Amino acid sequence: MTDFATLVGFPGETYVAAGHSSLEVHGTTVLALRFDGGVLTLADRRATSGNLIMYDHAEKVMALDDQTVVAISGAFARSVEICRFLKHNLKYYRRTVLQHMSTEGKLAEISRALAGNAPMAMQGIGVFLPIVSVYDPKKDRFGVYFFDGAGARFENGSYACAGSGSERIRGVFEYLGRAKGKFETRPMADVLEDGLMLLDIAADLDSATGGFSRELPLVRVLDRDGTREVSQDELRDVAGRVLAAKR
Repeated sequence: MTDFATLVGFPGETYVAAGHSSLEVHGTTVLALRFDGGVLTLADRRATSGNLIMYDHAEKVMALDDQTVVAISGAFARSVEICRFLKHNLKYYRRTVLQHMSTEGKLAEISRALAGNAPMAMQGIGVFLPIVSVYDPKKDRFGVYFFDGAGARFENGSYACAGSGSERIRGVFEYLGRAKGKFETRPMADVLEDGLMLLDIAADLDSATGGFSRELPLVRVLDRDGTREVSQDELRDVAGRVLAAKR
């Protein structure tokens, strides 16, 4: 019996759209926002494969150590594999040298991992783009970085975003910075509400980005005390205000 995909000319196991294998599961919108005492990293929970929603509980934000948080967009399995390798690498360095790897060293390791993945990415397999938040205790400085598929590194003092939904909301970051002041000068509660609003706008404009109706986003704080997840109760309160304002 011939299935529908074959009849319409899109065999499910060979069809490739927009440079990605239809068999890969992809994570979408992630963003990082500075606030006056650190960095917030936010991600929706949706993972997709082509036009299918595969999962609404994806973990796209993870701590590599107490001073480094990474958020992933793109090929989910490949990005998780590389992040686990990086986490192990930083832990091994810390135990061997008895101190944390420098910020420059961490960023170089991430760039090297992306460069090593480039041959697969050029074939449309395993494409992923991380954003990274780092605290440098020696300089008492927070940094927000994003990368291209070949490992080139870029820094933005206020924010970074990646994933399909990020294309829909890039201009909103600049508007909020001009209207309310730079993110890094404002309190965490205020920036958290802006971050959830940005994710909600991305979900409205990008079908691959999950909204708040089924699962709250994942939000992690990086400050001078380390890194931790924002509680579900706090997120629920802020998400409620964001949705109420939209209505």
